[in-house]
Amino acid sequence: MNTPRKQFKNIDKFIESFPPNVQKILEKLRQTIHKVVPETEEAIAYGVPTFRLGNNNLMHFSAFKNHIGFYPTPSAIVAFKKELSAYKGAKGSVQFPLDKPIPYDLVRRIVKFRVKDLVK
Repeated sequence: MNTPRKQFKNIDKFIESFPPNVQKILEKLRQTIHKVVPETEEAIAYGVPTFRLGNNNLMHFSAFKNHIGFYPTPSAIVAFKKELSAYKGAKGSVQFPLDKPIPYDLVRRIVKFRVKDLVK
């Protein structure tokens, strides 16, 4: 039986639902995105924190038992394939393990790439 995923009204409530160590990571990820793109709008889409630029989704993130899920779209995953090769991932996502440092500098560069990708 599938249980419905909890719905959150905003990113603050989403982040508050995790243990303090994960909250710190999620908040730093959020601030990293905002430092690159101050005008980004926050939303909850697909049940997870979403950052929008204009009418487009810039990226999403989430948290799980053992990792942070970062979803910058397939084009970003391809563009940073070599640097992301140390992490598990899929077509449009990457998993940053909770027991290793989050590569915030890489996240910053991916966010910059996504902005340029959207303004083409």
